[in-house]
Amino acid sequence: MTAAADLVLTNAEVHTLESPDETYEALAIRDGRIVRVGRASDVELLAGVETKVIDCEGRVVLPGFIDAHTHLPMVGKSLVHANLSGAKSVDEALSRLRERAEAVEEGWIIGFGYDESAWDETRYLTRDDLDSVSDSAPVVAFREDIHTAGVNSAVLEAYIDELPVDDVQKRGGEPTGVIVEEAVDVIREATEPDREEMEALVRAAQDDATAKGVTGTHDMIRGSYAPEVYRDLAETGELDLRIRTNYWSDHLDALEEVGLRTNHGDGLVRIGAIKSFTDGSFGGRTAKLSEPYADAPDETGQWVVGPATLKQLVAEADGAGYQLTTHAIGDEAIDAVLDAYEDTEARDARHRVEHVELASDEAIERFADLGVVASVQPNFLKWASEDGLYDARLGDRRLKTNRYRDFLDAGVPLAFGSDCMPLDPLLGIDLATDHPNPDQSLTVTEALRSYTSGAAYAGFDEDRLGTISVGKLADLIVLDESPWESDSIRAIDVSMTVVDGRVVYEAAR
Repeated sequence: MTAAADLVLTNAEVHTLESPDETYEALAIRDGRIVRVGRASDVELLAGVETKVIDCEGRVVLPGFIDAHTHLPMVGKSLVHANLSGAKSVDEALSRLRERAEAVEEGWIIGFGYDESAWDETRYLTRDDLDSVSDSAPVVAFREDIHTAGVNSAVLEAYIDELPVDDVQKRGGEPTGVIVEEAVDVIREATEPDREEMEALVRAAQDDATAKGVTGTHDMIRGSYAPEVYRDLAETGELDLRIRTNYWSDHLDALEEVGLRTNHGDGLVRIGAIKSFTDGSFGGRTAKLSEPYADAPDETGQWVVGPATLKQLVAEADGAGYQLTTHAIGDEAIDAVLDAYEDTEARDARHRVEHVELASDEAIERFADLGVVASVQPNFLKWASEDGLYDARLGDRRLKTNRYRDFLDAGVPLAFGSDCMPLDPLLGIDLATDHPNPDQSLTVTEALRSYTSGAAYAGFDEDRLGTISVGKLADLIVLDESPWESDSIRAIDVSMTVVDGRVVYEAAR
């Protein structure tokens, strides 16, 4: 006798994303896995006395979104501290920081996520700006890419001796309060939350993520209590996301010492890749380019980790059996990562390049030849329109950025993520299907797959996740509208999110 299901979703439009246009009416879940997909009359036979049956009222059911590049604690920070994303001006950003200052009795006043490229007055937040928030308490405002930040005089006075000289911008010989790259790392580490605060941040972040249809993340970890929090919440049944932890390269020795390798772990938390950098960002003009910036003819960006050091790291980590995932935005940086990967062992390593915003034709061919995953963020296309950030930094080269169509056509594995700028898969899918360069647009199905099976493949999870089929883990979402028929995919509401067979989010009705 067939055991009853724990959960049945029926009267639905179930898109498996395995085959084009393959849809069903219902599915059944038992012990966290999908046990039947098909006609409602067949699936409902598995409904027992204790089975929870949900009438989806014709809504669309999809595999859950897997965000292949996140910083979940950063999402939590923007929810708990001053959220500067969406601020339309310097004044609005400062107003939000002042509101936060009023709520902070002592210690740091922190803001996250400002994007000056959306302001009429296109400039970074400076010490003078932030001194107006507080002239005594330390104030920091992180740009959304976390490669640039503004700090006030109190921070400069306390930390100036620890900040790399080249990463502190000056005017007339005096620090402006704008810092980049390794200087930002110093302040990020100084404001790193303790264990108690980290749990509060993770809880806030997972609530936000599941409400947006995210069922799994590949989280970038450095010097953080986050992995401990993830494991503790999983043990108590309170973790509502599937987490793949990608550790920064300065954790490599510790991971090797305790014997943890890529794909170790079970349940909701697994070990991912070793994360490294090459360059910075377009926003900070620190992405490494082969030709100068359009708005700074003497600048070509900078190395965060130089090619020789990167090659040494890749050789060590790959030789020890780890997957590598490396940040590279400019064309010269992308080439440097591919050079490092070219010498790795011939195995299914699935090494990744994060962002890949300005890749040449030759680089795309090398991705395909080497089997390297392009882990990209379609929400970055918000900067790709005429008169946007890419236009200012790159000029005509903006049309050569984020080449999703070319990657897919070349047979390159494509994984979508958000980098939490913002964490919102439906926004990314909307932008990817309406690319500012129409030649690079994806179909709705291709974009959905990049956020589901493509991201699953990047995490060695294609046999467990990414499509809807019998035997796979029950990570699913229910959407109020069909993305194939909507005029605005980003405006579609998530009705329900299911992780490991458990309903972790349900919209109020």
